Amino acid sequence: MRLTHLGHSTLLVEAGGARVLVDPGAFTPGWEELRDLDAVVVTHAHPDHLDPAEGRFEALRSANPGARVLAEPQTAGDARWGAEVLAPGDVTSVGALPLRAVGGEHALIHEDVPRVGNVGVLLGGDGEPLLFHPGDAYAEAPEGVDVLALPLTAPWTSLRETVSFARRVAPRLLVPVHDAIVSAPGRAVYLRQVDALGPEGTEVLDLAGTGAREVPA
Repeated sequence: MRLTHLGHSTLLVEAGGARVLVDPGAFTPGWEELRDLDAVVVTHAHPDHLDPAEGRFEALRSANPGARVLAEPQTAGDARWGAEVLAPGDVTSVGALPLRAVGGEHALIHEDVPRVGNVGVLLGGDGEPLLFHPGDAYAEAPEGVDVLALPLTAPWTSLRETVSFARRVAPRLLVPVHDAIVSAPGRAVYLRQVDALGPEGTEVLDLAGTGAREVPA
């Protein structure tokens, strides 16, 4: 498996002979220039996970006409994305890469903010590491996760909740994501705390600005 953290919650996953883009959001530059994608997966429709700006997503689809677009049900209900429904419990594959959806609801931001749908996605298997990208929720902690794309900070969480989630999943590797809302010094503080307080035996693999990295099975 090769992972590229393109920015914020956007990951490019290359495994099982497939190239899968997860959460092409507004805070991440350049994803519309990607080619040879097999699928685009959208955990939910907030703009930092799916950029609503006119032209960007359309450019991505035009450049990758064979790519499936898989999105949680509320998002897929918007015809402009041309997405297949990816509902909690759904199991599919992109080429030889297994994909499973879990969850169903975005974490609570505030009682006055309506909650939207959210699906976490599990990618990998058959000799590949198992990657979990939870979108914006800590409710699900699947077993057997090797690599957790860990939302580092957000309006809907605290450091205490972030560390608790990481401990519940207890992966081999933590890949920090969802980090565009803090400054570079602030991000460094969160990274140090997650590294110090995270599960025993878990390594923090910071992919920001590193390009594609191989993740061994």
